[in-house]
Amino acid sequence: QVYLKESGGGLVQAGESLRLSCAASGSLSTINSMNWYRQAPGPGTERELVATITSSNSTNYADSVKGRFTISRENAKNTLYLQMNSLKPEDTAVYYCNFGSVWPPLDAWGQGTLVTVSS
Repeated sequence: QVYLKESGGGLVQAGESLRLSCAASGSLSTINSMNWYRQAPGPGTERELVATITSSNSTNYADSVKGRFTISRENAKNTLYLQMNSLKPEDTAVYYCNFGSVWPPLDAWGQGTLVTVSS
C-alpha cells in the first residue's frame, strides 16, 4: 500500500510561484508513474492530468502548463514536487498527487491541496 500527502498549496497572486510537495510512504519499489492532477472548484469539473514523471524520469505536461510547471522527484526523501511559476487564475484548483504501478496494480491518491490564484 502507498500513502500520499500533499502540501504547499495556498493563496497567491497571478504571476507568482508555488511549489507543491507530495510525501510518499509504503511500498514504492514498483511505482511506474507519479502524477499531479488538478480539479477546479465548482460542480461538473473533471480531474485533469497536469504532469507526469515516470520511473525512468521521462516527463510530460498538459499543454496548459508547459513552460510554467516542472515536475520532479527526490528519491532519497520519497517526495514528488510540482514547481509552478507564472501562475494564472485558471490554475486555481485542488491539486492531487497520484502514484501508479502496473503490477501489482496500484492507483494511489493523496487528499489534495488547494491552490488559489487571484487576479
